[in-house]
Amino acid sequence: MNNQIQTESTEKLSLLDRFTMFAAKLGNQIHLRSLRDAFAVIMPLFILAGLAVLVNNVVFPWFFKGEMLKNVQYWGTVITNGTLNISGLLIAPMIAYCLSRNKSYKDPLASAVISLATLIIIMPNTVSVIPDGAKQAVDVSAVLTFTNIGTTGMFAGIIVGLVSTELFMKISNIKKLQINLGENIPPAVGKSFSVMIPAILVLSFFGIISLILSVGFHTNLISLVSTMIQEPLRKINTSLIGTVVIYSIGNFLFSVGIHQSVVNGALLDPLLLANMNENMLAYAHGQAIPHIINSAFVPTFGMIGGTGSTISLIIATFLFGRNKASKDIAKLATAPGIFNINEPVIFGYPIVFNIPMMIPFVLLPAFGIIIAYFATVIGFMSKCVVYIPWTTPPLLSAYLATAGDWRAVIVQLIIIVGGAFFYLPFMKISERINQL
Repeated sequence: MNNQIQTESTEKLSLLDRFTMFAAKLGNQIHLRSLRDAFAVIMPLFILAGLAVLVNNVVFPWFFKGEMLKNVQYWGTVITNGTLNISGLLIAPMIAYCLSRNKSYKDPLASAVISLATLIIIMPNTVSVIPDGAKQAVDVSAVLTFTNIGTTGMFAGIIVGLVSTELFMKISNIKKLQINLGENIPPAVGKSFSVMIPAILVLSFFGIISLILSVGFHTNLISLVSTMIQEPLRKINTSLIGTVVIYSIGNFLFSVGIHQSVVNGALLDPLLLANMNENMLAYAHGQAIPHIINSAFVPTFGMIGGTGSTISLIIATFLFGRNKASKDIAKLATAPGIFNINEPVIFGYPIVFNIPMMIPFVLLPAFGIIIAYFATVIGFMSKCVVYIPWTTPPLLSAYLATAGDWRAVIVQLIIIVGGAFFYLPFMKISERINQL
């Protein structure tokens, strides 16, 4: 009987080990890693955009009125144009550069240029715009619109960045297609000629695709990607159920030592960011806010103090903890925890592979997201419209993310306090196990 139990335990452990190895391998997958690297590069621009939206629509109206307010708000408008409204144009070359660098390709800058050119090639040559003061749209040609190069084009930018770069690298590695001018020319010129034919082939290929879509089907790749891929994915993944499930899986991975961005970074973050950008643009223009769940909402109410909302665990430890080691960890983790850095708790408490603590670590963020979601649905608090830095302390984060709605602070406080009591019984169990 004991041998049978031991065998079953070994099988369970081996299953967990296999799952852990799979998740780690997925997290290191080069395309997903390149995607995370690219978003990390442009993230400061979106945070600046959030600051511009906040200042334009909350701070400036305190001091200015009428025509003067309109004039000073020009600052926030141009900042928004240079960040949110070109998000698709930013992400494509950054993904190309990061993917080329991660694959040790000799000329990542060339990949970035090809990706940017490809994105422009697949855009429509004729677009409908509404002139200032007019009520009806008119068709204009040879222009780029913020609609296509901004949030709507972000997912297309991701696809173009990945596909065009892979194609470009494969073709440029064919030696017969490389033009070698010898060693007596500047290196930059030599590199340019080396990839000239591959660049021509790749851009021509996407030009043919754009031609077929425009002439044969009266559409373009931006519209196809948005309609057939981005929107269906967004409706599923950024729904309440989709977000809770994906985020909970990510938290579970973190509880076994694998960063939650393995799942969230690929399945959720780009779509949440698209929602966030649309919310900020709508708020900046005084329009109805379209999305509840976005890049500010999830961390503000589901990552309070860091992944797992561990600020609640720190509070529970201080108030009810009896284990000296746990209290010492809580003291060390308080300062970084205020700024949502919780590795000291995750690996020091520990939460990793600590079965009792893994349960609230996975479930509490889901409860926080659900509570805040329904508080928004019933109109108790405003939607998140400002992209804030992830290190913004709790309570302040809720206030800023909702552009100054104090009711959001109350919701976040309820989640923190309720979370402390939710962590409490599991913390007690963990302490008893440590005493054995």
